[in-house]
Amino acid sequence: MAGTVLAAGLGLASAAQAAELRFGHGGTEDTAYQAGAEKFKELIGENTEGDIGVTIMGNSVLGHETEMFEQQMAGALDMSIINPGLITDFSHTANVFSIPFMYRDVDHWRTVLDGDVGREIADRIEEETGVKVLAFFGGGKRQIVSTRPLESLDDLNGMKLRTNPTEPLIVAWKALGTEPTVMAWKEIYTGLQLGAIDGLLNEAEWIHRMRFHEVAPHIGLSEHDITVRLLTMSQMSWEQLDDSQKEAVMAAAQEAASYARDVQLKQDAEALDTLKEEGATLHSLDRERMKEIVSEPLQQVIDDMELGELHQKIVNAGQS
Repeated sequence: MAGTVLAAGLGLASAAQAAELRFGHGGTEDTAYQAGAEKFKELIGENTEGDIGVTIMGNSVLGHETEMFEQQMAGALDMSIINPGLITDFSHTANVFSIPFMYRDVDHWRTVLDGDVGREIADRIEEETGVKVLAFFGGGKRQIVSTRPLESLDDLNGMKLRTNPTEPLIVAWKALGTEPTVMAWKEIYTGLQLGAIDGLLNEAEWIHRMRFHEVAPHIGLSEHDITVRLLTMSQMSWEQLDDSQKEAVMAAAQEAASYARDVQLKQDAEALDTLKEEGATLHSLDRERMKEIVSEPLQQVIDDMELGELHQKIVNAGQS
């Protein structure tokens, strides 16, 4: 069945013929996901003079991101945008993106994603999963959302903080004095209301979309992470393209990813301004001190996960 779906999606009887790529993602029409997908469709049309078409299927109509990734592994979907944190069962390397405080700033983050380290990560994920990583989307800066003021790092002590259940995050935030707590995404708003949690980690865009600031109006500007999303393609789909088509797909993917990251960074900044306008209080935090506090316990976890060498390459990227 997977082969039948693949053939229908690509419309390829041989590598030299025209292709129609099915591109699924989980974003709504106003997200950077959709903007990046549309840019890819535009570019691939120009680069191949219409030889490759793209059908964009957003808003999770093809299922959750994990399901879409599994569809690509089976050859039943051509392309999608994936949160690497959702595929760590398939790719050990994808765990590296769960490590907080890796990037010095946005320029460093771009250098990692567009450089040799990014390509190495992409190749390793491909080897582990059989799904090709064409490029990297992302750009949301993650902050602390809190029901109580965050005037200093001392205010983190004892905070019941909702985090993703990944070891690097749990260890880092424990070191900072919080009590990491696992809670389902759909339960967060009520959890904040009822005091089951005191805060969470999230990007400004999603803080605003989910209205978390209505019940947790304090935002600590930790910028402990900048999101990374994988622009992926089924290996089976990739192999049915000829060399010129592969070159065109890769070029369009790289340019579309850069464009989508710019969109995401702009949306992130605008959302932070909107949160402030709607009554949220922004608190500056000593990010360098936070990095110092988490450094030793976090390094132990990174070494235990056998990601030390790769993590160090990321940290050193762009330094002379």
